[in-house]
Amino acid sequence: MNQTLTLPTPSTVGSLDQYIQAVNRFPLLTQEEEQGLAIRFNRDNDLESARQLIVSHLRVVVSVARGYAGYGLPQADLIQEGNIGLMKAVKRYDPDHGVRLVSFALHWIRAEMHEYILRNWRLVKIATTKAQRKLFFNLRSMKQGLGSLKPQEASVIGQQLKVSTSEVLEMEARFNGHEVALEPATNEEDDNSFAPITYLASAADSEPSCVLEHKQLEMQQSTGLTRALASLDERSRRIIEARWLREGNTVTLHDLANEFGVSAERIRQIEQKAMAKMQVTMLSTI
Repeated sequence: MNQTLTLPTPSTVGSLDQYIQAVNRFPLLTQEEEQGLAIRFNRDNDLESARQLIVSHLRVVVSVARGYAGYGLPQADLIQEGNIGLMKAVKRYDPDHGVRLVSFALHWIRAEMHEYILRNWRLVKIATTKAQRKLFFNLRSMKQGLGSLKPQEASVIGQQLKVSTSEVLEMEARFNGHEVALEPATNEEDDNSFAPITYLASAADSEPSCVLEHKQLEMQQSTGLTRALASLDERSRRIIEARWLREGNTVTLHDLANEFGVSAERIRQIEQKAMAKMQVTMLSTI
């Protein structure tokens, strides 16, 4: 359905701010209007009815995406993922159950955003179980104030979310952690300045066998990545390099969609297919 409907996106509208203004201009539906459109879509597969249901709820996706601004991911990409969830909700919505679409759609919108965050945010590697994922997405809202959690408060949160107190405290530490430069600043003249690299050296690393092993591993990884990139077509290689191998800020799905003249969802599909192909190629070099 998402490939046949024409819907506004930040890339087609011009910017994220313009997109938000645009979706807020779509009129809200009454319950009777919503039910009539849902019936026509379910009964007759009327895509125009589905489009009206979707665009009238795009502002809901924007509102939900704002709640995940603290994860450091592009809002445009979060909104795109949420829109996919909204389309899935419209496809599955049954007006006979007596529930408004917004209530039904919130689950699908959040589910798509959660999956996107879990795929892309490095700190979430701790969240390997369902309970830990629930902790990941609820800890901030459950904390009282901005200070560190007290053991008693962490214990209460752990009981509510069915995880251990230590897991709560570890997740909070990951949220509150900040980056530390591995090497000292080049203009640092203080002999007592702290740099983690000073404390990471190992005597074993200077052994010739270890040095050779490390060099071989680096060469193998570099060769594997080069071969994997070479196995891709030009467009796929451009997308992977822009999304994952670029220094500094990565390019968003919408930026690439605008560059290639396709939808952001199509860029995401190409990216996933390219990553799978690269993984197979790199494994064959090991």
